[in-house]
Amino acid sequence: MANTSSTYGLKPVRKIDGSPFINAQNRYRIAASESTAIFQGDAVQAAATGTIVRHTAANGERICGVFNGCFYTDPTTSKPTWSNYYAGGIAASDIIAFVVDDPSVVFKIDVDDDLNTTFIFQNFDVTNVTGSTTTGISKVQLDRSTNDIKTTQAVRVIDVSQDPDNEDQTASNVKALVVINNHFYGNKGAGI
Repeated sequence: MANTSSTYGLKPVRKIDGSPFINAQNRYRIAASESTAIFQGDAVQAAATGTIVRHTAANGERICGVFNGCFYTDPTTSKPTWSNYYAGGIAASDIIAFVVDDPSVVFKIDVDDDLNTTFIFQNFDVTNVTGSTTTGISKVQLDRSTNDIKTTQAVRVIDVSQDPDNEDQTASNVKALVVINNHFYGNKGAGI
């Protein structure tokens, strides 16, 4: 059966020890007028200014975690605003991002190609696709063509999804379970 084609970036599903993910996240800041949009499910990285920015594909920078929305005072209406995504270019000085930053969280991600069990424990980059401004959800996928053992790659595959609608390993859009490999709070190292 073909896999369901759906992209949502990195979606937290559990912890590496098997315990449930309880929506734990921390606050980070986004610089006023930061130009790059960040969508729910996008990986983010630290910037030298004490803020975060969207992690772009294959840049080798350590990942702080996965963006889960933001809160700010709208500069036009002066109203408190919650959003699934940061649209970019918002001239607010109080933009607070919520980030799933625990290095032990396991994420589910759509793969842009097939992915069988021989790829488990290998490291990969993610694609650099802009998310949806309608839903605020990321569209990044695991970039299967980037499999390697480099410590700078974004994620490590630990399993293939057990979801019956998305477990066909011979077809595109199979879902993989991954951990952030090149994590700001704990690099996992070289893959095998």
